[in-house]
Amino acid sequence: MKKQTTLILILSTLLLTVSVGCNRSSQEQEAYRTASFFSSVKTELATLSYRTEVLMLTGQVETNPRQTVNFIPLVPGTVDRVFFSLGDRVRQGQNLISFRSADLSELYAEKISAQAELRVAQREYQTARALFEDNMLSERELLEVEAEMIQAQAEINHLTNTLSIYGVDSQTGLFFIRAPISGHVLTAEPLATGSNISDEADEPLFIISDLSSVWVTVNVNPSILRFVRVGMNTAVTTVSHPGEVFHGTIDAMTHMFDPEYHVLRARVVMQNPDLMLIPGMFVDVQLTNETGQLAVTIPSDALIFDSNRHFVVVQTGNETFESREVTVQGRFSDVAYITDGLSENEAVVVRNQLLIHSSLRAR
Repeated sequence: MKKQTTLILILSTLLLTVSVGCNRSSQEQEAYRTASFFSSVKTELATLSYRTEVLMLTGQVETNPRQTVNFIPLVPGTVDRVFFSLGDRVRQGQNLISFRSADLSELYAEKISAQAELRVAQREYQTARALFEDNMLSERELLEVEAEMIQAQAEINHLTNTLSIYGVDSQTGLFFIRAPISGHVLTAEPLATGSNISDEADEPLFIISDLSSVWVTVNVNPSILRFVRVGMNTAVTTVSHPGEVFHGTIDAMTHMFDPEYHVLRARVVMQNPDLMLIPGMFVDVQLTNETGQLAVTIPSDALIFDSNRHFVVVQTGNETFESREVTVQGRFSDVAYITDGLSENEAVVVRNQLLIHSSLRAR
């Protein structure tokens, strides 16, 4: 008798537990069917808009050749002193290297001689001009004297342009290589007192670049070539500066494939006032492509990913909802484009949609 009573108590307890569990599950499934819940539900109408695509590419930061100088010396010499280090920021006209050069000394001597010859030629021309005006000299003779003066002036200009690259200290006889532009020294030959400067070197003596503007060279695969064009806006991100987005525009594209990587190159000119983009740095490049194709558009937050499929909750009545599978064609910013399963002007739930979806799926 005691065993039968115990068994009855156990069965009663199990039945009570199942009943409570079922009630709880039912309550959870119907949790959204309350006035307070309905007041918190938010919907937005699906709209038709032109679809925007996002392409993710890779690229690399390079110097802007328009703001970069590869300095190759025109004359040989011997280094006296170096006034800069690799990576330094220099100003245009700043002395970078002092050196001695027999060739430059000779050029300065030639300039002094040419200046004297020019003065003589100018006096001869003035005299010839006066004689011509008094009809004592033919026009041909005057033109010959004028040509000699012009040739002497041209020689002065040539020597002046050559020597303008260098500074000179007349007391010590030292010459100076000066910074041709303001910028950063990116590469430089190792120089020390007594080093030789050659005018026949294959590599530049140093490279200076103004990094306030750089190029980003983007790799474009053939499969997406039709989507990439000059004028497209780009958003560039780097591992070095997470959260920072650098904006630019495709300035040009090559028309030949890289033989090694089999890609085309697109060029983006980037402003770099804070010098965060460093030549040689690898970057991710996001391109925005306006397709011109209309698509049903909803907020991305409305999407529910369940069992490897996408769903949205559609409000079909005052307090009725439907969980519907949709086909997503793509996303851009905070919107998603739907190609199947949803129509324009249908109300999709954008707040508490997951709870409604779960309740509907559990039925």
